[in-house]
Amino acid sequence: MIENGAVLPMFYLPPVDYFTKLTAFTPDVVFEREEHFPKQTYRNRAIIYSPDGRQALTVPVVKGSKNHTKIKDVKISYDFRWQRAHWMSLQACYRRSAYFEYYEDDFAPFYEKQTTFLIDYNRELLELLLRLLKIKLEIKFTESYEPAYPNLTDLRAILNGKNELDIEQKAYFQVFEERHGFLKNLSIIDLLFNQGPQALNYL
Repeated sequence: MIENGAVLPMFYLPPVDYFTKLTAFTPDVVFEREEHFPKQTYRNRAIIYSPDGRQALTVPVVKGSKNHTKIKDVKISYDFRWQRAHWMSLQACYRRSAYFEYYEDDFAPFYEKQTTFLIDYNRELLELLLRLLKIKLEIKFTESYEPAYPNLTDLRAILNGKNELDIEQKAYFQVFEERHGFLKNLSIIDLLFNQGPQALNYL
């Protein structure tokens, strides 16, 4: 196990602040896969900027994935066509952004193929995001569940969607900002599609 680094949860298209923290500790980062699946978190939800403001994209999980299911065992549900809905939302929200066209071929396959486990889906998306952001990081996972890590900064619970109004974030151009102003801490894809290669400098 690494020391003096950080332990992070594995999120779906994580928010900008997640990457701010991740880059601060790179390469000494380990990702949690042994925790019990907490509902209503970014583990299966991302927030994007729609014409109506903040819009949640939620990856549905198979029923029975309650708090006693380990995150590595949570399966994605395909009972309805959520992938098509997510991809149509991304196109509708970011087609006008400066870089969506530049990246869309990278993201499109994630909304066509079916991945069984949520953690595998999130990991593959994170690997893509790290590559596009030019962040060099080998993804390492926890081997067992530990309630606390004395030698690591524990960020597993810090990004929960409830304490983000306090996050300081410099404004960047957003497609619908003339309607709702600058919205903080959206999914990293909001930054990527609007800022492109400048996204890493922003972080």
